[in-house]
Amino acid sequence: MKIRIFLLSALLLPVMLAFGQAKKPTIMVVPSDNWCIKNGYTMMYDEMGTMKTLPDYKTALQNETDLLMTISKINTMMADRGFPLVNLETALKNMEQESAEINALTSKSGAAIAENPIDMLQRVANADIIIQLTYVINKIGPQRSITFMLQGFDAYTNKQIAGAQGTGSPSMATTTPVLLEEAVLAHIDDFNTRLQNHFNDLFENGREIVFQVRVWDTSPVDLEEVYSYKGQSLELGEIIEDWVAENTVRGRFSTGNYTQNVIRFEQVRIPLYDERQRAMDTRRWVRDLRTLLTRPPFNLDVKIHTRGLGEVWLIIGEK
Repeated sequence: MKIRIFLLSALLLPVMLAFGQAKKPTIMVVPSDNWCIKNGYTMMYDEMGTMKTLPDYKTALQNETDLLMTISKINTMMADRGFPLVNLETALKNMEQESAEINALTSKSGAAIAENPIDMLQRVANADIIIQLTYVINKIGPQRSITFMLQGFDAYTNKQIAGAQGTGSPSMATTTPVLLEEAVLAHIDDFNTRLQNHFNDLFENGREIVFQVRVWDTSPVDLEEVYSYKGQSLELGEIIEDWVAENTVRGRFSTGNYTQNVIRFEQVRIPLYDERQRAMDTRRWVRDLRTLLTRPPFNLDVKIHTRGLGEVWLIIGEK
């Protein structure tokens, strides 16, 4: 009997572990934009003719040992509570390795569609939640305290889903990570509960993304082209809209803009996992639509272009 129980437990354990891990969001901790700007770690990025100031994580991590250790401390605290983590340093290295490939893809299209470094980092890291950390050290005589703020953002929508802030008690602790741990401990569980509640909502109602359909000016058709499809005469845009309704969780989405050249779908809720229990991303979600449009009666050339984690474009007319 004991042997049977042992064998059954051995068989179920991997399933239980996989299920338990799947229920936790993947997290990446980064210094906040505010911290980076105040400490001079920024870079300029030309996004379609508009200069934008972005945080320079790589330089900040290379120059600020305190920051590196403090992020490591938050990572440890989250890992101790069962959250799988993406290490910022590792994600940056992976991003650099992919950047040449991304540049090549952009050049091949000939279009002015670009992915800024932060979008690229989030796509490469593929974390569910980004935690931005801000902290300031206060000095009171020989003692020090830390004022901190943690902000949890949905990596796909950039919406804030959780926050915690406070100031720790003055301490003789000499290292910033220790000060931070002492200050954060009273807030971390409530913060994590909010993260988990958001992730539970994603399980039930799907992950929110933005989906756009666009038409190259060289395309032989636009979104008002009429096709005979499934016994109906429908515009191409209407066929795409029906596909979105059929492939979102509970048919949840809104059509924000609809013209002959552009359709913008917002608050599109896609499943967290596909039928093979692989994590669903925007490219994988829209791939079946691209396949549909390349077959009769459409026979269209279609390009998929992702913008960060939370936005995907389907561009009709050429690849």
